[in-house]
Amino acid sequence: MAMRKRMSVSSTRSESPLVFAATPNPESEEWASAWKRVLAKDIIDSPVVAVDAEISVEDACEMLLSKDLACIAVKAPHGRSPQKSPFCGLFDFADVNAFLTFAATRHKISTDELREKPRVQEILKAAQEGKVPVRLVSNLSEKNPLEILAHDANIVSLLAVFSRGAHRVLIQAPSPSSDYLGVVSDRGLLAWLMAYAQKTPALYRYLSVPLTSLALPSLNLYMSVIAAKASDTVLHAMKLMSDEGVSSVAVMDDETGGLLSAVSVTDIGKVVVPAQSNQILSEPLKQLVIRIKEPDGSTDGVDKFPVYSVTPNNTLYYTMQKLLATNSHRVFVAEESPMSSSPSFSSMSSPNLCGIVSVVDVLSHFARIANIPGVDPTRMQRHRRASSTSSNDSYRSSGSFAARSRSSSRTSLQRLGSVGSLEGFQMRWAERVPVPEQI
Repeated sequence: MAMRKRMSVSSTRSESPLVFAATPNPESEEWASAWKRVLAKDIIDSPVVAVDAEISVEDACEMLLSKDLACIAVKAPHGRSPQKSPFCGLFDFADVNAFLTFAATRHKISTDELREKPRVQEILKAAQEGKVPVRLVSNLSEKNPLEILAHDANIVSLLAVFSRGAHRVLIQAPSPSSDYLGVVSDRGLLAWLMAYAQKTPALYRYLSVPLTSLALPSLNLYMSVIAAKASDTVLHAMKLMSDEGVSSVAVMDDETGGLLSAVSVTDIGKVVVPAQSNQILSEPLKQLVIRIKEPDGSTDGVDKFPVYSVTPNNTLYYTMQKLLATNSHRVFVAEESPMSSSPSFSSMSSPNLCGIVSVVDVLSHFARIANIPGVDPTRMQRHRRASSTSSNDSYRSSGSFAARSRSSSRTSLQRLGSVGSLEGFQMRWAERVPVPEQI
């Protein structure tokens, strides 16, 4: 079994006089007051796209791809008791990744574990019947909760939601309408806060302090950073993201341990799902990164190689810029210089990955500035990890680059012919998942 290494690291992080987490000062109170005067509906960055609860997961996934959507809302099933919301949940690429990972590793779920997970039982039953409705897979990742705010909610209201780990908020239309005005994303709020800082010198100065001066929870993770080797398989990275409740994993050079790139759940949705062969799941991550980079420059003639890392001495403002520029939910923190921006597949020279900074981390910091109580950006991730089945332990190797072992146990699920061969799914992309090896 591959074991996770955790190092206890004593931090020499300095205390910044600009941290307002405990005692707000007049400047922070002025900023928060200004944020309360801006309505959430004024920074909506996408419409609400809804689908019927009973459409297949395949059709829902194809809608994400064909319409270039980050997320779709799933309507409440017909005949359901009247609810406050017409939706039963959301569906995004994190859920796609969780579903495909489940399909590929379902043989590792024991009978006892299956009894404790009624939704998994429902998915297996639906697969045997020939169609898995999207309502069963909505928020399967536990990263995609349905969050709704009223039409008069403000920026501080958004910070309160996003600081808990959510990525999107639906904004209701004024009563008596039952419509929705649109969706605000966490990245949309991050972009708005950057624009506000550019017009607010005191806040811009605050954001110009080094990351080491700030109380960010994941700055000193070291060997607990979720990472995989470039030679690890695509399926292994998918499993890591699903098990650990993260949207991306670092891809590290096998020899140097340096950071090569990152792979996200969106990459899985946009590159793995449309692939014509199940062989892509067995490909090394280095090959997947090459596939991900292939479209870069195809429309504007410019080669791109996103830099997914910052250093502890980079400023918070620069880190916010990097999160937006790389279209990422997290960047990795390296103790030395960031990896080369050259299109060549080069890595940092040494194993110097020491932490991460995520959009949730940054927005949680702003929430503390606004004196929002109970800010805990790690709460949702802790819940996802706690709910993960014990069988996942044999796959977890974040930070440790030892090869994972294969389970030698056989479960009753392997004897379910239609599910074992994935014939029951009747989905072109689900059928690409390889049949589990018989050990």
